[in-house]
Formats: sequence, structure tokens, C-alpha cells
Amino acid sequence: LRVRGTVLSCSFVFSFSFYLRVEGPEHTNGFPKSLDFRAFQPYQYISIGKGVGVTIDGCPAGLPLCEEDVQTYLNRRKPGQSKFATARNEGDQVEILSGVFEGKTTGTPIAMMVRNTDQRSKDYSAIMDVYRPGHADYCFEQKYGFRDYRGGGRSSARETIARVAAGAVACKLLAHYGITVTAYVKSIGEFEIDPKRFDLSERNNNSLNMPDKVAAEETAEFLERMIAAQDSVGGVVECLVDGMPVGVGEPVFDKLDASLARAIMSIGAVKGFEIGDGFAAAKALGSQNNDEFYVDAYGKVNKKTNHAGGILGGMSDGRLMVPSISSK
Repeated sequence: LRVRGTVLSCSFVFSFSFYLRVEGPEHTNGFPKSLDFRAFQPYQYISIGKGVGVTIDGCPAGLPLCEEDVQTYLNRRKPGQSKFATARNEGDQVEILSGVFEGKTTGTPIAMMVRNTDQRSKDYSAIMDVYRPGHADYCFEQKYGFRDYRGGGRSSARETIARVAAGAVACKLLAHYGITVTAYVKSIGEFEIDPKRFDLSERNNNSLNMPDKVAAEETAEFLERMIAAQDSVGGVVECLVDGMPVGVGEPVFDKLDASLARAIMSIGAVKGFEIGDGFAAAKALGSQNNDEFYVDAYGKVNKKTNHAGGILGGMSDGRLMVPSISSK
């Protein structure tokens, strides 16, 4: 699946690739029984323009797809939904421009666009001559000799629209092969969800996307204090990938976890990436951290625990894959 993101302006390129072969239902109406994901290439651009676009190459024909499939994900991303997020008011309505006919993909490139409706470049005039702490202003000016001070230019979070739109298509495609991807906020500051109270349905009931009602309420109170103090706080997002077949990824140069880390670390504000227990493994004994294998009642090899987070030696091991990211 090759993805190109555009924001109707000058570009730079980021890419990574890994081999992924999955088996699905029997071949029907031209839709392949197996699928190879060989490349994922988003092209990032400045986003204080007329809109953000993304083009996806390599999606097979016959996948049911409509704008609402993508809009559901963009609605979760868009700003202005709560007092804890940016107040910028963008509708983020997606338009599918090509690659879909009568509700199904045609096998040709899928082009999508989200138009910017709340462009206020003058809002950034106060920082024209100031380097903002925690931003890339200084680095860009030193590297290129100038910088676009309107919302960070290439570093603007608006570029993630292309990632979310493409990810929506990828999730629908993966679901055809029995692979599901779920993400939620695990912690904000020192407030973390309790595994005993984990309820994924609760994630959509609070503005913090936390699958724990109590933790969400406590965190909201904490964030109210941060707003009063005119301060901010980071957090951790955890992801669950279920249904991954064994052997996705390569043992050396194209490790699955390395490819994921490279992609995730390209997102603005992300400062850390973990698989499974991650950095906690450095404090654990081998007897505590190692996942013991056994043969289950169905004669299949399984693991008693999943500290490795579903990846061993750069390859998926068939268990639930658990990557997580930390954001400032």
C-alpha cells in the first residue's frame, strides 16, 4: 500500500517499507485472497494552504469504500471538539476524488482531499521573529535559511490528516483479512487507565478517549488545573493489533518493530515508541519478561504471557501486537 500525502504546496519525502503477506477469504470479484503490503510512502507538505490531500497506490479493486468510512476516523482527529484540545474550528470534511466507483475501489490510485476552512495566517504574526520552545522553528531556519512561521509550516499537525485518511483505508483493507487495529489514550500526565476497569466502549464516551471512566474523570479534573495554570501535559497512546499472522517483518534490516518505530516517530510531538513492555523490560528479570511457549488444547503453539507485545526478532509472533507511543 503506497501512500502519498499532499497539501497543495512544496514537499519533502518520507518513506519506509516492509513485507507483509496476509491470507483472507476466497478470491471473489477480483479481490485477492492474499495481499502483499510492500511500501508505505507519505509525502508531507506545509498545511497552511487551501487543503490537505493524500493519494493511495496499490489498493486492490473491489474494496467497499465511501467517504463516511474515512470521515469516521477524521472526526476523531479533528480539532475543536473539547476544551482540552485546540480551539481551531475545522470541519475536516473528506472528498474522494478518484479511485472509487459505485462504492468500491477500482484498483487505481485513490485521491482524497480535505479543504482548510479556518485559515488565519495573521494569528501567527506575533511569533514571526520568535523561536517557540519545543517547536522546530530554530532548526528549520538554520537548515533552510528561512521558515514558514504560520503554524509550524511542514511541522504543522494538519499534515496528520493525510495519515488518518490513508489509515482509514488501510484499516478497512486489513479488516477484510481479519486484522483489526484499535487505539486509545492510556495515560495523561501521571493519570493512567486501570486494566481492571478497561472498557473499550467507554473510549467514545469521553473527550479524552480513555477506555476507563474513572481515569477519564480524574484526568479531566487534572487538565482543568493545567488550563488554569496555563500549562500543558503529555501522554501515552496504546494500540492493539489483533489477528496478525505469524512472520510479518524481516529478521534484520526490515524488522516489523523498526518499521513501525520509524513511521510513528515521524509524527510531530512523539518522543518515544515501545512494543509490549518496552522500557519496563530493562527493569525486569529474564524470568519475569520472557514469554513461555506452550501447546494449547487445539494443538497450536501459544504463549502464556505477551511481554514482547506480539513481536519477536523483528517478526510478528501471532499474538496481540501492542505498540505504544509517548507524546509531549
